[in-house]
Amino acid sequence: MITAYVVAIPSYYEGEDIEISYCIYDNQNLMCKKSILKEYKKPAIVNLIALREVLKELEQYMDRKIVIVMNDTALNEQISGTSTSKNKDVLKMASIVREKIKKFTNPIIIKDVSNNREELVKWNDILK
Repeated sequence: MITAYVVAIPSYYEGEDIEISYCIYDNQNLMCKKSILKEYKKPAIVNLIALREVLKELEQYMDRKIVIVMNDTALNEQISGTSTSKNKDVLKMASIVREKIKKFTNPIIIKDVSNNREELVKWNDILK
């Protein structure tokens, strides 16, 4: 099983970069740890941008079970298309990410750790 821990740090000022950090584990073995900077994006879509970046990295594991761990309560709704958001940027980026997820042969599980203190601490420690 492949597990990816992802965090996206938005910039609230135009012209500043956003930071995307992620770690990818194959069972308990660290396979990849990256921190990249991207040009400014609206804070509402930063986690979707981060998810898209991680999916690019995970394409080599398409045939494996994949769990992506993030701290975002709205992300699963955005991906599934059940979000009540009217923000056109969010809707467009969610559609793009949804199409990318459909290319994977096994279902991808996106796990939100925001409501579980222990898992949130573990997520935070891994991404430091």
